[in-house]
Amino acid sequence: MIETSVLSEAERASVILMLLDDDEAANILGRLDPDHLELVGRTMCEMEDVGPAWVSSAIAGFIEHAEVELLPVQGRFTRLRTVMTQAVGEVKAQSLLERIAPDTRSQTIDLARWLAPPVLVQLVKDEHPQAVAVLLLLLEPEQAAQILAGLPEAVQPTIVERIARLGPVSAHAVAMLNDILADRIGRQFGEKALKMGGAREAADLINQAAGVEQVVMPEITRINAPLAQLIEAEMFKFDMILALEPLPMGRLLRDIESEVLIDALKGLEEDQRGPIFAAMSERAADGVRDEIESRGRIKRKDVEAAQQRMIDEARKLAEQGEISFGSGGDEGDYV
Repeated sequence: MIETSVLSEAERASVILMLLDDDEAANILGRLDPDHLELVGRTMCEMEDVGPAWVSSAIAGFIEHAEVELLPVQGRFTRLRTVMTQAVGEVKAQSLLERIAPDTRSQTIDLARWLAPPVLVQLVKDEHPQAVAVLLLLLEPEQAAQILAGLPEAVQPTIVERIARLGPVSAHAVAMLNDILADRIGRQFGEKALKMGGAREAADLINQAAGVEQVVMPEITRINAPLAQLIEAEMFKFDMILALEPLPMGRLLRDIESEVLIDALKGLEEDQRGPIFAAMSERAADGVRDEIESRGRIKRKDVEAAQQRMIDEARKLAEQGEISFGSGGDEGDYV
């Protein structure tokens, strides 16, 4: 019986073919040139009973070759459409392809670039060296170096050796790595870690981009009114009011009723109330403090309602150009 360690390429190919069903094996054999087809055919006829050791050896050899072979992306989507159509029919195949089209895949690798090296080390320390090598090549050199240094010393030489001889990284390998990272990040941090963007991020971007709101928000309102409302709610938070300098804060407080102000401040700690008291005279601030103490307990929803009224007033003044958020206190911003 032939030793598994010395199986020829033809023998390994023959074992792989015997593991496939007739249609799959015929499809592969149909792609061989006459010489290779004759060699594989003769080998399959001459081989003895194939045991588990031979199967393991054949699969190991296949994996070894797959690690260095490039699977081109060109034409892959067309081939996938053909195979799926043959498998489940045109209607079902089209439905599936719309859900898994390449341009809709989540690029978790992009998220990984934002993770600290020690975190990534924990995520990939038990992965195959080939997968780790691909990941390191996709990261910035400094980040990749820190990850390599954080991995066990026993695997460091293997990873570096694979990086040195890897060559082009196939799209298939990147897709597999993306799936691995998505699974690991999801299990460790939850699905929220994989979600990027949202109303808060959009609002922060608009707040920091001068002049964009007047162009962007009306168009978003036209396209998706509920989404526009979510963004607007995030654009004006009570924390933004607390960040106002004394001059714009004083302008805002002139339009806020005393009862509203007291309820709004009731939900804050004393140190959080500082920016509002700084815009008042010492006597007025002391009077508000006394009223807050005598107000007693109030419901959280009443506090939030009062804070929302202050937010609405601040928004109106901002739209009129009387106050400006994030101005740094430049008096030229106010009229």
